[in-house]
Amino acid sequence: MEKQEKTESERSERERQDMRAERGSNGKEAEQAALEHVRQETLENTEQGTTAHHRTAGTAGIAATVIGGCLWGFSGACGQYLFDVEGVTARWLVPCRLLCAGFLMLAYFIFKEKKQAFRIWKKRHDGADVVIYGVLGLMLCQFTYFYTIELSNAGTATVIQYLAPVIIMVLMCMLEKRTPKAMELISLVLAVFGVFLIATHGNIRQMALSKEALVTGLISACTVVLYNVQPRRLLAYYPSPYLLAWGMAVGGLVLAAVFRPWEYQYTMSPSLIGAFLAIVILGTVVAFSLYMHGVKLIGPAKASLYACVEPIAATLLSALWLHEPFAPIDFLGFAMIIATILILGYSDLKKTEKAGEAEGSRG
Repeated sequence: MEKQEKTESERSERERQDMRAERGSNGKEAEQAALEHVRQETLENTEQGTTAHHRTAGTAGIAATVIGGCLWGFSGACGQYLFDVEGVTARWLVPCRLLCAGFLMLAYFIFKEKKQAFRIWKKRHDGADVVIYGVLGLMLCQFTYFYTIELSNAGTATVIQYLAPVIIMVLMCMLEKRTPKAMELISLVLAVFGVFLIATHGNIRQMALSKEALVTGLISACTVVLYNVQPRRLLAYYPSPYLLAWGMAVGGLVLAAVFRPWEYQYTMSPSLIGAFLAIVILGTVVAFSLYMHGVKLIGPAKASLYACVEPIAATLLSALWLHEPFAPIDFLGFAMIIATILILGYSDLKKTEKAGEAEGSRG
């Protein structure tokens, strides 16, 4: 009898323990479920926050790049205003612009970095490279660009200069010893026909654009290639605004020694000073800073696409502000050249995205 009672007591005790264990297990499961729910909510909120941040950064990057491109176009139009209305020449404008913009940016680096602002001259090879960049890159690029504006107009000069990516594409095909791909070939054909229409208006027997303007415009496009390719080694060690500052200062000094802008006598009217300052501050310092900020936010491939607003802005300002007469066939030629940039830029963007995806999958 006692054994039976003892057995029943043990059984009851085991049942109570099982019930407590079951309740404990259920409690743990409930706790884990609650923690998992909180984790999922936190993850979703984080993803939503990250998506919103990327969307905001993307919008800001696009806006910065577009505004920078528009300011570059505005700078070209201001140059045309100075040539057509104020009577200045590129021989005066370009060295003064390079010197003022270069020393203004250098003043910032000297204030910020003190003696480190001169570190590029401590290495002979770096100093030689920045001289080449300043003279053969920036100086020639800026002088031929503004001289083309003086000979024609801001819209035409800017569009012809935007042939640079096509020239780079042709050079890459030659260096890689390959024929152009389908999209590259289409870009090349569009570029050639675009220049043909701008230069001749479709009449091969008569030039609508002066030969001098066409030649300097094409030289300008070639110097853009050098301007973009030559400083690549330096960019691995120095920030691009720093190189731009020294390049402009060096190029401005060399060009000033050649053209002696101090010998030109102009009436310093408020309009002349205003247009000149717009080129130096808005068209150089602010435009470049905005563009580089856009590159940081959305990447160089996308930024170069949105910067194509520059020739559009320059053309519109030439037509609407300076009343430059354009024929419909001019706009067709402009559209062809801009289309080449968009095609090549889009191809580069796709290559960048594929490379990023491949790298991500390997990681």
